[in-house]
Amino acid sequence: MLNEFVYCPRLFYYEHVEGVFRHNADTVRGAAVHARVDKGNGALPAAGKGDESLIASPDDQSPAEDPLVSPPPDTNTIHSRSVSLGSEKHGVTAKMDLVEAEQDGTGGVVSVCPVDYKAGAPREGEDGNELWPADRMQLGLQMLLLRENGYLCERGIIYYRSTKQRVSLEWTPDLEAWIVKQIAAARSTMCGPIPPPLEGSPKCVRCSLNSVCLPDETRLLGRVTEFAEPPAPSPVPPRRLMTPRDDSRVLYLNTPGTRVGRKDERLVIKDGDKQLDDVRIGDVTHVALFGNIQISTQAIQVLCEREVPVTYFSMGGWFYGITRGHELKNVFTRMEQFKFARDPAICLALARRMVFGKIRNHRTMLMRLHLEPPAPVVAKLRTMADSALEAGSIEELLGTEGAAASFYFSAFDGMLKVEEDEIPGLAPVVDDAPPLRFQFSGRNRRPPTDPVNAMLSLAYSLLAKDCTLAAMAVGLDPYVGFYHQPRFGRPALALDVMEEFRPLIAESAVLTAINNRMILPKHFVQAGSAVNLNAAGRKLFFNAYEQRMASLITHPIFDYKVSYRRVIELQFRLLARFLTGEIPEYPPFLTR
Repeated sequence: MLNEFVYCPRLFYYEHVEGVFRHNADTVRGAAVHARVDKGNGALPAAGKGDESLIASPDDQSPAEDPLVSPPPDTNTIHSRSVSLGSEKHGVTAKMDLVEAEQDGTGGVVSVCPVDYKAGAPREGEDGNELWPADRMQLGLQMLLLRENGYLCERGIIYYRSTKQRVSLEWTPDLEAWIVKQIAAARSTMCGPIPPPLEGSPKCVRCSLNSVCLPDETRLLGRVTEFAEPPAPSPVPPRRLMTPRDDSRVLYLNTPGTRVGRKDERLVIKDGDKQLDDVRIGDVTHVALFGNIQISTQAIQVLCEREVPVTYFSMGGWFYGITRGHELKNVFTRMEQFKFARDPAICLALARRMVFGKIRNHRTMLMRLHLEPPAPVVAKLRTMADSALEAGSIEELLGTEGAAASFYFSAFDGMLKVEEDEIPGLAPVVDDAPPLRFQFSGRNRRPPTDPVNAMLSLAYSLLAKDCTLAAMAVGLDPYVGFYHQPRFGRPALALDVMEEFRPLIAESAVLTAINNRMILPKHFVQAGSAVNLNAAGRKLFFNAYEQRMASLITHPIFDYKVSYRRVIELQFRLLARFLTGEIPEYPPFLTR
């Protein structure tokens, strides 16, 4: 972590204080480089004391052709791998890749030299190759710990595998003073606010946490204070520092009686003794269970270890629970969230922007998809969006949002592009019941009484689930909101940010499923006045929803391609940036 602190204080804060870590190609390669030394037994003879049993240690038998170690100058040099030491004085510990120890005739250690693996290449200095500052910190600290534990250590070595070069570091009083100063600075950073991101640094390009840190995005928004209109893309757009698209997918299970178990690295789905499918755990981003589906303790345990959440829904699609591992290690962001959630002025300011975003996105949807966008409704939505920014209370804002939703849904039917004579399966499902048609006369729920409302309710439930997961991934509490008031079991913060995405994801998925003939009336069941999708219909709708979540758009502020799933996470990260004071305002997501 001290290596990370010298490399980038913000990266140190994320990894050490908040407990955030993500792999990329560089970190995977580095882990492979250390695979051998991590198997060492960690034994190192005490300084100045003989111990013949350690001379025959397996770690001593390093072959001469190993590029990491020097050819033994004589039989009195041993090699100890994976050596752990600590210092009570400085409050630090280190695990050393390799320690070359020179022994006297009795087996006592005369001097030691730590050797560390690095996957990259050394820094090119004026006088030849030299250590990078972060590597200098790591190796110097190892030397400090060896000296404090009684060993004579006058130099250390970094072996760079890319160029197969060994670069040495000599011990000096200046090096010791610099190391102690960095330890004190790192400890101070742990107790303060998160350090600012680096500006235009080439380090960000290869950093595994650039998609969490958002260095360019944070600096850009730190200079922007007005988001009432979709801001024009920056003249110098942020670099695309985001990690590659995640190939993992959501596993939806909605067949009653299904059981989920674990076999090695796979989830096995069975119906009785019949195996229906098996899925690699590494390919799953989270598991969604609908209705009466059993999951084994072994499966839950491995999913928690891999930080893959399990979400639970009723058969009708009501989102009522979640299981996940101990990913949320950072409390500082949540402390700021709780503090601001008690401030009525902050709650109102955030709620205004979220409702403004929802109404503006509703207006954009009508203008894009309606056969003949009704001018009065479009104009009214624009006026109400502006009114949302001027609301004097949460109650007034609720009234504005409700009125805008009423106007929007009054024109929703015009976005359904289905002719009855084109669609089979319009016969009533229940005797004496009216035929099911894709017609929309208004929003209804609990229960939905027509196919369109049934799909809207399911889509909103899925979106609430994804917003809850995104809030937790960022380190926020999804149950403490600013617009939606606390209520038992309700993810208020997830519903807050979800407002901006209702038209863009949930309603868009419904319109796509209907207009593209993915869902037909035969995919619904009717019980009394209630209408719901059947199992086959839910499976088709899950596909439509996930296609929308994975679709790429150009971000209206940052001007790079990004999926809707990533956009939701970005919004929660921007909200966290506002709560911690890194940006002056929360920017609602406004599609163009």
